[in-house]
Amino acid sequence: MVISPTPPAPAPGASPSPARPPAVGTHTVEIDGVEQRYHVHGTGPVCVAHPGGPGIFWEYLRMPALERHLTMVYPEPIGSGDSGRLASHPHGYTRARYSRYLGALIEHLGVAKVHLMGHSHGGFVAQYHALHRPEQLAGMVLYDSAPVTGAEHDAETVRQLESFAARHGSNPELPEILATFQALPGISDDARMTAVLKALFPVYFADYWERQEEFGPLRAGLRGTYVSGLDENLSPKAVDDRADLGALTLPTLVVVGRYDFICGVRWGEELHRLIPGSDLLILENSGHFAHIEEPEAFARAVVPFVTGTAGGTA
Repeated sequence: MVISPTPPAPAPGASPSPARPPAVGTHTVEIDGVEQRYHVHGTGPVCVAHPGGPGIFWEYLRMPALERHLTMVYPEPIGSGDSGRLASHPHGYTRARYSRYLGALIEHLGVAKVHLMGHSHGGFVAQYHALHRPEQLAGMVLYDSAPVTGAEHDAETVRQLESFAARHGSNPELPEILATFQALPGISDDARMTAVLKALFPVYFADYWERQEEFGPLRAGLRGTYVSGLDENLSPKAVDDRADLGALTLPTLVVVGRYDFICGVRWGEELHRLIPGSDLLILENSGHFAHIEEPEAFARAVVPFVTGTAGGTA
């Protein structure tokens, strides 16, 4: 891994950048007076993996199969986990804000360029960051992401949920899952957020119940923070990057699970069409968590992509 001889100046409010490669372990960096925690595992070219949510704790995104080949950096986005909260919490966690903290973290790492992986909502953040700070990136992995939110995305989610219900109509958990979706607008605290995550967990897999013994411990350990999705002025911030993604020149890999109900194949294919020169991988036996459901197949695609486009960063 090549480190800049003189680390770039940190973003205003960030602590000074280290002069050595990211060290394995848990670390913190203060940005704009708010503590950002991050975790480093593995060795090789640096890949920063931004988790989904917003508000889901980072642990679900651990990728041991990638850590055998890559230095994986897992931030705990502000507002979640053990990172700090904004004064406006639970509001104000916009993509621009997440990108701001992500950029400062990358500068703090002291690496010339990193690969950026964004999972689910983290993919929306990654797209925004790639459009606004491409000089920090050697490449991007959009993992179960989409180019748009709002009514169109919601309609596709409902369609996929109906497909899930048809496949698992006899499962005794299905009525509770469907009722939980109806109750989503009522979430307003961390305890309810965590309860909803656990209740909905099976929907995010190709077949959770077939592998319940394997996936059950992860479900039991899920934690979440309530984040409103509104800015500081209590206004919603919809995503629609379709007009902008054609300007990207970064090497990009789009990964999606065949049974992902919330950021599924329709959106993966659209991202692939919109981003020039991008590659698309559809994992046929996965839902929203291919790194858990098909970890080796996931790694066989991501590792060569990162190492093959790392250039001077490796």
